[in-house]
Amino acid sequence: MTRSRKNKIWFATILWSAIVLPVIFLVIMLMLVSREYFGAMPTFAELENPRSNVASEVYSEDHHLLGTFHIENRSFISFEDISPNLIKAVIATEDVRFASHFGIDLKGLMRVAVRTVAMGDRSQGGGSTITQQLAKNLFPRNANEYSSTLDKIGSLVIAKFKEWITAVKLERNYTKNEIVAMYLNVIPFGSNAFGVNAAAATFFDKHPSQLSVEEAALLAGVVNAPTRYSPVRNPENALLRRNFVMRQMARAGYLTLESYAILSDVPITLKFQQKDHNTGLATYFRERVRQTMNARRPERSRYATKQDYLADSIEWEKNPLYGWCHKNKKPGDVPYDVNRDGLKIYTTINAKMQQYAEEALMEHLRSNLQPALNEEIRLKGGRIFGNDMSAEQEQEYILRAVKQTERYRVLRLAGWSVDKIMENFRTPTEMLIFTWDGEATVRMSPLDSLKYYKAFLRASFMAMDPHTGYIRAYVGGPNFRHFKFDLVKQSRRQVGSIIKPFLYTLAMQEGFHPCYRVPNIPQTFVTGDSTWTPKNASPTAYDGKMVTLKWGLSLSVNNISAWLIKQFNPQNVVDLCHKMGITSYIPPVSSIFLGTAEISLYEMVNAYATFANKGVRVMPTMVTRIEDRNGNVLAVFGATHKTEAISEQTAYLMTNLLQSVVNNGTAIRLRNTYLLNGAIGGKTGTTQNQSDGWFMGITPQLAAGVWVGCEDRSVHFESLRTGGGANSGLPIFGAFMRSVYADPTLHISEHARFEAPLNMRAMNLDCSTYEETEGKGARKRLVDDEFF
Repeated sequence: MTRSRKNKIWFATILWSAIVLPVIFLVIMLMLVSREYFGAMPTFAELENPRSNVASEVYSEDHHLLGTFHIENRSFISFEDISPNLIKAVIATEDVRFASHFGIDLKGLMRVAVRTVAMGDRSQGGGSTITQQLAKNLFPRNANEYSSTLDKIGSLVIAKFKEWITAVKLERNYTKNEIVAMYLNVIPFGSNAFGVNAAAATFFDKHPSQLSVEEAALLAGVVNAPTRYSPVRNPENALLRRNFVMRQMARAGYLTLESYAILSDVPITLKFQQKDHNTGLATYFRERVRQTMNARRPERSRYATKQDYLADSIEWEKNPLYGWCHKNKKPGDVPYDVNRDGLKIYTTINAKMQQYAEEALMEHLRSNLQPALNEEIRLKGGRIFGNDMSAEQEQEYILRAVKQTERYRVLRLAGWSVDKIMENFRTPTEMLIFTWDGEATVRMSPLDSLKYYKAFLRASFMAMDPHTGYIRAYVGGPNFRHFKFDLVKQSRRQVGSIIKPFLYTLAMQEGFHPCYRVPNIPQTFVTGDSTWTPKNASPTAYDGKMVTLKWGLSLSVNNISAWLIKQFNPQNVVDLCHKMGITSYIPPVSSIFLGTAEISLYEMVNAYATFANKGVRVMPTMVTRIEDRNGNVLAVFGATHKTEAISEQTAYLMTNLLQSVVNNGTAIRLRNTYLLNGAIGGKTGTTQNQSDGWFMGITPQLAAGVWVGCEDRSVHFESLRTGGGANSGLPIFGAFMRSVYADPTLHISEHARFEAPLNMRAMNLDCSTYEETEGKGARKRLVDDEFF
């Protein structure tokens, strides 16, 4: 055999080996991978029901999407709900032969192989089809660290084979429309938006069906590199990429060249709002729902106080939403996960009322109360604490506050001395801070930032339907991103005079009449070897005279409350408070009417709602229905628990007494400033040193409450005029009700009235004409006009 002949045979062998051996290798690898020699493959069941993290959506009762619970902010929509513009943009850019291949684009793979291997052009993509990309997203690659470069290459090659096989299986199980919809539902678009539904809302505040050509092209372009092509972080790159996508659409025949030329000159216009747990309506309420659903069965060892343990134990037994995720299991006997299972949670919140409540609270704090407190601080030379605290006490307090911070804890664990840590706290650094006009980046020391936040006023608001228990508005603070603590339910503060109506309720229950007259004189109490005499907040024109109970409550006169508590056992008042919805501990002492007990706003609103609901206590309800991601109803909730706390007659008398507070007493601003004409009862409350300002209000259709104060009781207003409940809490309620009454879609009417029981409709509650019979005798006395 000649040398030339041998060369030809050798060349032919090499050539055929180069062709055949890769094919044999490919076939063998595909067989081994499909037989799970290199690890598990998705099962048929998993292909039929692929798992992915789907955000649970939280809706208001008027069908407004309040927000989501998520690890990845993703929600599924059908092919029909996606704009055709986006479908075309994605196919033209990512997989132009999508309609014709079987999951693997052989022509595309050959193109990439030739350009990458033969021509050294590594700018080409991996030739992945939309179906392959879907497979990679639904069944992610192993993210383990690799021991070597060879190990990494081998793992990636195996992963690629798995994606090919999975892609082919997906093509067998789903239609092309289903595949592209699934792809658009799972891919990340950046800015915490996973899937097209979240992306359209995040970047354009639109539903995916409403996307225009240029908007669709922008989103299709972002998919390739969400950070590099982000229209928020890199708008220039995003514009170039968007125009590239539209050029691809023109090449594919989805867009005319004339349209491309026009649209490529259109600037990018966004309505960007990153959707996360810190933004949107009802942030505090949403977090309260999440925590309630995720609650575990109470165990005494996890609670600091027996009172809290008992309260949560009652919740576990009587409230089906409390611990719902653990009380109910999905297939496989696995608890539900609100962050991943795509639940649809329909709440009792009314989006309009929630908006009105948030606006009323923020406006009053930003425009009125905070400037007033800042001015007081300025006049005190910059001291944020009240005049009742000495300079030495202030320094001790600041040091304690420093030691409670996470920064201090971490530095101490690192072995730093206290002096070195304090030096660190005094060193200015750049930080993002909250202001009433939005976030700001400033240079400030951690110590100054601590003082800065201590001087911020906080407030909370809650409104509920007293008949159903449905919570209609819930504002746990001024800004959830910066102030996570929920001041509606988590916080307990001294309640001041808003506890007095429960003492008056006991009196009405025991047969007293609102127009019954008592002496307006100081009352002295003997406690052991000492005595104490409560004082009125300010002198009245009727000191030393006989006055009606209605007058006493309307002006919150301590003399009258002190007289009443002498008629009853304080424990009876405590028991009544608990029957009406207060679960916090209340000391059964004679000073109970001063409101030193610490109670949450949530409890107080629940208790006051009992007055408006004819004496029947209804537990507050947050959620009405839960569905799975496919719309199947998993749970329905109604009024969770109803009990008759007081008689209908007693409740009606109390609504009359509370209306006198609004008509002629400490809450008269609702009439002459906010011009509210409806049937409204209320009660103002202020604690010692004006540390807490309260207002509780009831109407025939709503019960609501407001708390205002600083994080620490030692930071407060110096005067009752600015820090009292009539100036701090009442205006928030007034602004809220003014907006609610003005909105006819809410059906909350100023014409509604508290309904009198049949046997009380002829009763005279006008104290200017009421004739009072004292005791069992026949002695009568006409009450003077001055006692209204």
